[in-house]
Amino acid sequence: MTVTIARVQALEVLDSRGRPTLTVTVGLADGTIAEAGVPSGASTGSREAVELRDGDPARFAGAGVTRAVAHVNGEINELLTAGSWDGLAAVDQAMCDLDGTPNKARLGANAIIGTSMALARALAASAGTPLYEWLPGFGQPARLPVPCFNVLNGGAHAPNPLDFQEFMVCPLGAPSMAEAVRAGAEVYQALKKRLAAGGHSTGLGDEGGFAPNLAEPEEVLELIVAAITDAGYPTGSQGVGIALDPAASEFWTAEGYRVNGRLFSSAEMIARYAEMIDRFGIWSIEDGLGEQDSEGWKRLTAELGGRIQLVGDDNFCTNPAIIAAAIDDGIANAALIKVNQIGTVTETLEAMRICHDAGYGQMVSHRSGETPDTFIADLAVATGCGQLKTGAPARGERIAKYNRLIQIAAQRPDLPYGLNR
Repeated sequence: MTVTIARVQALEVLDSRGRPTLTVTVGLADGTIAEAGVPSGASTGSREAVELRDGDPARFAGAGVTRAVAHVNGEINELLTAGSWDGLAAVDQAMCDLDGTPNKARLGANAIIGTSMALARALAASAGTPLYEWLPGFGQPARLPVPCFNVLNGGAHAPNPLDFQEFMVCPLGAPSMAEAVRAGAEVYQALKKRLAAGGHSTGLGDEGGFAPNLAEPEEVLELIVAAITDAGYPTGSQGVGIALDPAASEFWTAEGYRVNGRLFSSAEMIARYAEMIDRFGIWSIEDGLGEQDSEGWKRLTAELGGRIQLVGDDNFCTNPAIIAAAIDDGIANAALIKVNQIGTVTETLEAMRICHDAGYGQMVSHRSGETPDTFIADLAVATGCGQLKTGAPARGERIAKYNRLIQIAAQRPDLPYGLNR
């Protein structure tokens, strides 16, 4: 499909944390116009594509993105409007070539991914096709994903003493998308009541989960299991499962993993996770060990990979080459997928294809700094990965993705719901 682009334009706007990010608008020669909002992370892997910030302390404490905006309005616009293109992949490659660095550090991954997402949306609209039907798959039929609701926040996402970053509830046994969202919302409200009754704060972290003054992960898990029961659901695969994202790179030190003031070795962390699995029925753990701890990850996978899903994030960075090497090394059995970690839609799809071909799961994910953009909801459906995490069932930028899934389910009642297994 040949496409002619008439204009590409970016604006500096605010994300859900009140920090600057970009929106990018792409106009095609046929009059189609589409926009995309660029997400931004707080807990980031060291090998992520570079999010370009201004570094000017006089504006947003250095976090402004006017340079990235200028690159979209300047070099990227000039390149993409200079001729016709053979589809999204050709444009994505041309932007990478224009950038000229291995990690998109010159133009900024935030500039490039915003353009890539907006163009994908414009091409779908021009074709008269919903984005979830237009995005290419790789052997997995479209599927409505299990929503993984981050109901309690810690780590880099909340100002509390809890070192583990995310505690998620996942309606694995729900009969439909609408019922899955209802289950997540009801458990969330039940948890709020439990916290309030116990004298805990019900203030929210960056991703909409509660941020009480708790420090021990097991205490949090006890509350979540109770909330699931309070809401009238069974725990586990037939009801509401529990998933963790400890984000262990954030509490890794040269001496070991420091959790609530105590040091744990890799082996001790693995043993602790095994106890949590036995006690609370955990079905998925993301970033259970730090990105620096490759040997620990191999041991984690060997010991627990046959029991639960082990998701690589900081150590994978949605990078096709890194994921392929990790698969060869026997690290993890699933990958977190974040479009801005790698910087183009095409590379994101390639990372997911590599996972699919190797039998690795894929969980599409938001970031802690979000916009109301719903691109990732369509991406999760289109690729049939079966999993999407996009925060709590609270706050507009998180709810937008869940409501988009409900909308797609209403449009396509024939689509199956649930994990792709």
